[in-house]
Amino acid sequence: MNVELLLENLTNPALLFFFLGIIAVQLKSDLEIPPTSSKFISLYLLFAIGFKGGQELAHSHLGLDILWALLAGIALASLVPFYTFFILKRKLSPENAGAIAAAYGSVSAVTFITAIAFLDMQGIPFGGHMVAVMALMEAPSIIIGVLLVSLYADTSKTKMPLGKIVHHAMTNGSVMLILGSLCIGFVASEAQAEGIRPFTNDIFKGFLALFLLDMGVTSGRNLKSFFKNGWFTFLFAILVPLVNGCIVAWLSQFIMDEPGNRLLLSILAASASYIAVPAAMRLAVPKADPGLYIPMALAVTFPFNISIGMPIYFWLIQFN
Repeated sequence: MNVELLLENLTNPALLFFFLGIIAVQLKSDLEIPPTSSKFISLYLLFAIGFKGGQELAHSHLGLDILWALLAGIALASLVPFYTFFILKRKLSPENAGAIAAAYGSVSAVTFITAIAFLDMQGIPFGGHMVAVMALMEAPSIIIGVLLVSLYADTSKTKMPLGKIVHHAMTNGSVMLILGSLCIGFVASEAQAEGIRPFTNDIFKGFLALFLLDMGVTSGRNLKSFFKNGWFTFLFAILVPLVNGCIVAWLSQFIMDEPGNRLLLSILAASASYIAVPAAMRLAVPKADPGLYIPMALAVTFPFNISIGMPIYFWLIQFN
């Protein structure tokens, strides 16, 4: 593995701000991003990446490679929660197993955005259609997670209609914004896009650093409660994403050629949702413990992927 690439990623300012947030919590500092500002930064990042992806997609040739990427994303979002559920059910309740499986079958938009920043830093191009792949991977994992809980747990008192679950997954704010921005970026002309380019491009990395600082603070606050659950969930939160990312990094060579697209698909396979899935599970599976599946995704899998996982997947892609 390229050690220089790993060290370069570990010294990325955005990533260092994430670790600063964790350190601040451990030192009991009062450092924090106000909730309203944090929400605005989240919305900005989703808007910017969606719009830029739409612009890229508008200038891309719509061929079989895009169709294969979309199908691969949906397949991953369906298969990952299915197999992980049965691993988790050996140690956890069906409710917790279903919620965690859905989180790991879904995706982290922030991990995806960080991977795009990584590609920009390396000067590696990628297709705008990968934003659509990310957006399409939200709903299938939520639906499968809820269905598995319904099959293996007594949820008669809290069961929700499947139609309501699907509606919630598709109208989730993050999904709506990323898809809407993608469509707007697709139909906007290059001249029209140029007018907001300073907002969508120039300040992007600065807002990403601030957001990762906020994520570091949030992760630091969740670490203590997470470690109470033992080693099983901690190892799962590292090994399962690593296995998923490495397998997809290798298999992706058979359906796409661009290294940038292959890395983004690998990151989507390895990431875990800590926004869309928790929002859905809070409604659909209230017995599931958010103090378990949110810290797993946010405090363990997220920092692992953006610091160590990403260089590993990229190295595998370069090797094949």
